[in-house]
Amino acid sequence: MEWWVSMPKVELHAHLNGSIRHSTLLELARALGEKGVIDFSDLEHVILKKDRSLREVFELFDLIHIITTDHMTVTRITKEVIEDFAAENVVYLELRTTPKANSSIGMSKRSYVEAVLKGLRAVSTVDVDFMSDNENSERLVNSLGPTTNHKYNVNTRKRIVVRLLLSIDRRETTEAAKETVSLALEMKHLGVVGIDLSGNPVVGEWITYLPALKYAREQGLHITLHCGEVRNSKEIRDMLNFLPQRIGHAIFLDEEDWEKLKSYNIPVEICLTSNIRTLSVPSLDVHHFVDLYNAKHPVVLCTDDTGVFSTSLSDEYRIAASTFGLGKKEMFELSKNSVEFVFADNGVKEELRSIFNSAAKSFI
Repeated sequence: MEWWVSMPKVELHAHLNGSIRHSTLLELARALGEKGVIDFSDLEHVILKKDRSLREVFELFDLIHIITTDHMTVTRITKEVIEDFAAENVVYLELRTTPKANSSIGMSKRSYVEAVLKGLRAVSTVDVDFMSDNENSERLVNSLGPTTNHKYNVNTRKRIVVRLLLSIDRRETTEAAKETVSLALEMKHLGVVGIDLSGNPVVGEWITYLPALKYAREQGLHITLHCGEVRNSKEIRDMLNFLPQRIGHAIFLDEEDWEKLKSYNIPVEICLTSNIRTLSVPSLDVHHFVDLYNAKHPVVLCTDDTGVFSTSLSDEYRIAASTFGLGKKEMFELSKNSVEFVFADNGVKEELRSIFNSAAKSFI
């Protein structure tokens, strides 16, 4: 097994529906075609293709949105996504998704999230910890003990810690955004740890979501923002001044914004393949990861959408290592440092630190 696969990893920017398996997407799309909901012949080549153009990426997103308005499908996708991340030794996953409502099939935002939780419970290939419970986490850490190699002991069943982020879509109203925050608060005990702001970056205005985000912060939820996906200096500045715990992408920041980001020490979720496939960054050799990494700014490598962009977290580490000339030791430290940026409680962080410490001798 290549080191980038066997290395323990932390994933902090993964969209549930964008991480759907190609085989599952093909199967579900074919079924919709048979029902006459879509013209499958027009989309089959887009699903099968891996190196998709920007236009084809958005075609795929449109198809996924049609597919994921069914409780059983949401549950299935969740189960498969967890299994896929666990298979490549992701030991901690923050999975983000936008609660959807579709009254025609009896789907509410709540029932959508419940379908996601059902998917977490359905995983049988690995053990899944998705309960946000300090007491249980601390007990687990104590039971592991200082010498336990939880992820690398061949006699130990593989385990992944999963926490959920509920996303506010930029198309939503202030009231709808508040509804998502309220739902997150009600489900904190089930592993919902924070709020994400995402969606089409040219839609909506920051002021629309600000009341909901302020309320989320006041109530103890963590916040990450898709920031700087397009050029919008005022919004980028407002987002940075809000002081979120993390931001995603951070592409179109001007010099003043970079200085502010670094002075605030806000961790950045880096999605290399996504940024290239969406043409947000012209080439990897000019990616802002290099500047942030060299400045020792907190960064974490992420996938964004494994299915849509035909990648994996192991691939992102491989690409970073080969493109930027980083060795196994540097990449292991990058992965290990990601533990400090997770939104889970201290008990989970201690468990993750223990896993990385146990694995260190294999990578350093």
